[in-house]
Amino acid sequence: MNIGLRAAEPLTIRLWPAGAPGQKATAEPERDLTTAKDSLVAGKPVIRLGNVTTPTITVFRAPKERESGAAVIVFPGGGYHILALDLEGTEVCQWLNSIGITAVLLKYRVPEPPVQPRYAEPLQDAQRAITLVRSHAKEWGLDPNRIGVLGFSAGGHLAAILSRQPRASGTRPDFTLLIYPAYLSVRDEGEELAPEVNVTHDNPPVFLVQTEDDHLFVGGSLLYYRALKNAGVPGEMHLYSSGGHGYGLRATDKPITHWPALAETWLADVAGK
Repeated sequence: MNIGLRAAEPLTIRLWPAGAPGQKATAEPERDLTTAKDSLVAGKPVIRLGNVTTPTITVFRAPKERESGAAVIVFPGGGYHILALDLEGTEVCQWLNSIGITAVLLKYRVPEPPVQPRYAEPLQDAQRAITLVRSHAKEWGLDPNRIGVLGFSAGGHLAAILSRQPRASGTRPDFTLLIYPAYLSVRDEGEELAPEVNVTHDNPPVFLVQTEDDHLFVGGSLLYYRALKNAGVPGEMHLYSSGGHGYGLRATDKPITHWPALAETWLADVAGK
């Protein structure tokens, strides 16, 4: 099957045409769950997409004159309950396109099922997404060996889990960006990495950003970075004093607002932009 696309025409593909594994019908339609009581980010509202039962990828091709051949699959956050679809999704894809990288937005299943682990269905969707992107790399003008992932909050947790997949499986990314990642430590506190994100020497290079005043346990990122160093995995971490959580790429008066420039420099080296 030939699936082509142009930069001006984002392409959306269902991950599971015959239905997601184990998926059951729900009475709740997919919709934006944002209410007037929800806080704004940088003065703007956030799409909080819920009840996602039909996961998809949407491919945003980099402009022809700038495309580098690299791609990044974007995992929005939302506590495995909702997806911050614009703040940590479409806005990120636009930024990636602006620096010559094809962006692929993953809309994974939420909310988490009543049984644990909470990341089980999103991980299936993430594995399927990276497999699809690699399988279409040639027709989309991509290098199958330069396919990375970028995750925010719970999406960062998901990206860290995906990074542990065996290299030979075809589902391991070639590089990973974790932006204010959640759930990296046991119960998101203490001094032990969560077992699903334990680092091995086979992990891909990692770029990591968080702030000291994040309401999540910032020690999880420190533990993860230390584990990268102990395993001999290339990693770059930026820890800012303030900025909180859930800022995406939106400009604020905090120094954290400059993290995309640092990520662009790192990507130019790791992804060969």
